[in-house]
Amino acid sequence: MDNSTLFSSFGKWISPICAKTFTERIAQGEQDKYVKKFTTYAYLKLFLHAQIHQRDGLREIASDLLSKDFQQELGLSSISASQLSRKHNQVDPALLEQVFTDLVVQVRQSTAPTSLRRDFRIIDSTTIGLCLQTYKWAEFRKTKAGVKLHFRLAYIDDETLIPEKVILTPAKKNDRTQLDALVNEIGLTYVFDRGYLDYAKFDDYCDRGIFFVTRTKKNTVIHPLESFTLPTDSEMLTDEMVVVGTPQKRMENVLRLIHSVDSKGNPVAILTNRFDLSADEIGRIYRERWAIETFFKWMKQHVRIKTFYGTSERAVMNQVWMALIAFCLLVLIKKETGTQHSLLDLCRWLKVLLWRSVEDWVARIHYKPLRSSAGRQSKRC
Repeated sequence: MDNSTLFSSFGKWISPICAKTFTERIAQGEQDKYVKKFTTYAYLKLFLHAQIHQRDGLREIASDLLSKDFQQELGLSSISASQLSRKHNQVDPALLEQVFTDLVVQVRQSTAPTSLRRDFRIIDSTTIGLCLQTYKWAEFRKTKAGVKLHFRLAYIDDETLIPEKVILTPAKKNDRTQLDALVNEIGLTYVFDRGYLDYAKFDDYCDRGIFFVTRTKKNTVIHPLESFTLPTDSEMLTDEMVVVGTPQKRMENVLRLIHSVDSKGNPVAILTNRFDLSADEIGRIYRERWAIETFFKWMKQHVRIKTFYGTSERAVMNQVWMALIAFCLLVLIKKETGTQHSLLDLCRWLKVLLWRSVEDWVARIHYKPLRSSAGRQSKRC
């Protein structure tokens, strides 16, 4: 990266991506073996630029190279939509997945959540609907296609979640098929919804020292063994030791069942293998799972994953990884500057100050009004 890029706001934003490591991986896979100008590294920067600006299509991305600053950054004077399409379909998604993984490691190195949030992970998935006629490889139902993003999320502070691991599959894949890849660290507590119920895996988790908190289904067969006394000020209704399953298909390990109600008064039955925490602590842990819905909402509103620049499986996967990389880069800036501003604010200011010096962007992030106003006050008679 040259000096002019390094000191631009764009250069600062993408600086956590190690260019040397990325180009070495490209060389190992011979990704750019016959490429003369439009390298995979240039592609990475061009499509990250498209993410931050939420470009609608390849022609709009190609038009970004009318900017002299961007031409200097990429070493290109122009690009066509057809060239972008070919490159977008040629790049190996594993390259971008590795960039994302590297950034997650950097984010995790600067985390400081409280102990309650530090030791658990949230497991969930979200589906992005696609047109079946256009995306036949992603057939989901008879009249619908889609891709599913399976997430393992971790808190990096007491407010911010980051996707620690992501698996992309066609939407037809059942959530439970990804449990082995997402739930694998001993000593952590994994929080997930009832779509992941699997008694055989739960027995395995109990034997291996992996903890979980989840909900039961309506038809779950429960055999109470012992009731625990709740404190008088507890928000929980009951706390029991139970055996789960039918005589033909029953868990070998005992679990804990806690009954509560949600904010709307609906009953909630929480199943866990943690007996060391209070019932209210278990209830709080399960409520933390709803933070992932806020994360999904943010992702779908503020990164370009609702419409895609290509129709092939590789093009869709590459765009999703680009979106996740862009998210991590914003998180790293937020952590580095220590600001309380939202990621959306950082993104807005970056778009405006993209080719200005990094000092301008950082100054705007730390800007405080010279005076505060209580607003227009009504005059008293």
